[in-house]
Amino acid sequence: MTHYKDDYVYQQGFGNHFSSEALKDALPKGQNTPQKCPYNLYAEQLSGTAFTVPRTHNQRSWLYRIRPSVVHAPFVTDKAVNQLLVSKFSSEDILITPTQIRWSPFDLPSSTEKVNFIEGLKSVAGAGDPACRSGLAVHIYCANADMTRTAFYNSDGDILIVPQQGVLDIFTEFGKMKVRPNEIAVIQRGVRYTVNLPDGPSRGYVLEVFGAHYELPDLGPIGANGLANPRDFLTPVACFEEEDNVTWDIITKFNGLLFRAKQNHTPFDVVAWHGNYAPYKYNLNDFCAINSVSFDHLDPSIFTVLTAKSDTPGVAIADFVIFPPRWAVQEKTFRPPYFHRNCMSEFMGLITGDYDGKSDGFLPGGASLHSIMTPHGPDANVFEMATQAELKPVYVGKNNQAFMFETSFMLSLTHWGLKTCGKVQEEYYKAWEKLENKFKK
Repeated sequence: MTHYKDDYVYQQGFGNHFSSEALKDALPKGQNTPQKCPYNLYAEQLSGTAFTVPRTHNQRSWLYRIRPSVVHAPFVTDKAVNQLLVSKFSSEDILITPTQIRWSPFDLPSSTEKVNFIEGLKSVAGAGDPACRSGLAVHIYCANADMTRTAFYNSDGDILIVPQQGVLDIFTEFGKMKVRPNEIAVIQRGVRYTVNLPDGPSRGYVLEVFGAHYELPDLGPIGANGLANPRDFLTPVACFEEEDNVTWDIITKFNGLLFRAKQNHTPFDVVAWHGNYAPYKYNLNDFCAINSVSFDHLDPSIFTVLTAKSDTPGVAIADFVIFPPRWAVQEKTFRPPYFHRNCMSEFMGLITGDYDGKSDGFLPGGASLHSIMTPHGPDANVFEMATQAELKPVYVGKNNQAFMFETSFMLSLTHWGLKTCGKVQEEYYKAWEKLENKFKK
């Protein structure tokens, strides 16, 4: 894993109401919209929820900026940016299959082409439609160039970014974040940002949710502590540019389509802000794993870092789950993931190392999809080793990190994801064909 230095400053906590100012006293005192803001700034509210949702769920921030974000030319459809970014999964262009699928590592751009973060986004699978604020999409990004004087914001939903290779240097309206492999970042609907690549080509995974925001999961009987602790989440501090008479491209994904607008000043001119609607990052090394210390498996939900809840209690639109290094001590127990069929769709990726449920073929930068009610589990080699292994305490997954995007939706696949990416392992099903009849009367 990369150890690229992160010299940015952050505020700690999840869901906090933060206040941050890059210049002393840039935040108004005692009100949000005074007749005249300090430093002659403009006040602008960014709302992540309806005004009237319960206070426990209300998310919004106030930005105090050199120019309001409305100062730009009209948006025009930009079909040249990215033809492989898909958001509407009810169209006839989508492919449907229940078959288990595994992808080899996705290709980085060649050295002869320059592809930035937005240009390198490619949709693999999804469900629903952002117009109805229901559903999600799974994307891969492969990039090798900075987003020079280009900013992006997503009108369709929140995105969770999982870098697998290369550091992302992300400049948002709220400040700067460096996000390294084995860290994640969440950037909410409407937040503008640009991505630079300080250590070269980058690859990773993106989970986009259309109708909800990511939350920490409820802990129930676990109690007050464990899993991802709120204090370990980091939100940037205010940081601004003052840049005029220079052309910036503002790209937005709106109802599944990409649009571009021009403006003659930087979009990153927020001198101060306050609120609880702001991007954040999290180091997966800080996850406090919970597991059985007697026998049998606990459900993989014990490894949930973040969740996007549906209206049905306990049923997620999306869960972000990791399988971190941890001790396995269960007695009389088959320790790898067991064979199962699930009412959830499971898209898995590998950041580094090996996954204990597969002996080969599942590689960093690749992925797998096991759809609703499609059987899956350990391959034949893993099964044989696990049934004969000495059941002593074992440290599982040293230097490894696998993750899962889990959803209650049935996922459809894009043409690129299933046909044209060239990374589908056509013989993946053979991982289980050596599981023989061992029945004894």
